[in-house]
Amino acid sequence: MITLYDFGNSGAAYRARIALNLKGLDYNQIPVHLTKDGGQQFNDDYTKLNPQSFVPTLVDGDIQLVQSMAIMEFLEEVYPNPSILPGDVNDRAQVRALANIVACDVHPINNLRVRLYLADQMAVTSENQKLWIEHWIRLGFEAYEKFYDKGPQGKFSYGNTPTLADACLIPQIVNARRNECDLSDFTNLLKIEEVCQALPEFEKALPGNQPG
Repeated sequence: MITLYDFGNSGAAYRARIALNLKGLDYNQIPVHLTKDGGQQFNDDYTKLNPQSFVPTLVDGDIQLVQSMAIMEFLEEVYPNPSILPGDVNDRAQVRALANIVACDVHPINNLRVRLYLADQMAVTSENQKLWIEHWIRLGFEAYEKFYDKGPQGKFSYGNTPTLADACLIPQIVNARRNECDLSDFTNLLKIEEVCQALPEFEKALPGNQPG
């Protein structure tokens, strides 16, 4: 049985849940609450698994993996069917590029530890934190839409099959909504979101549907 150390509102853990669900894999979830008890990710038992004190962490037999992108690539290689990457090498690279717009350039500078640092160490007000978050999300989403326009323009981020890119995009949209970002300009992304959220694999991964 695969085990996922998870937190419902974590965008990175959310990606891993979507990938596991799209693969049709059974997995056990162990909640790691990022704000309760001073942050359960800092407990000694958990830091032995993940020295970064992040979620997700995936355990599959003797294999322990951290970092959501590495986890999803591992799942693709070990459990190749159904695939979350296209068959053509160029198409796979395009999907990875879309995924990394979110995973590398948007999410890391808006996540919990950055927001806490802005508030606690830099004395950034709640209103300015909101402006910070929306600024980086908008830049990323504007680029994502332009890349979508250059691609096959299917129902999903790249074609008519959900991919690694959608597993990254949807959690970031949910995060943007949680932070009350105005998404009305991103018509293509909202259409993709509607199609994705209609699928049981995405619905099962929603933050509100997680234990703990």
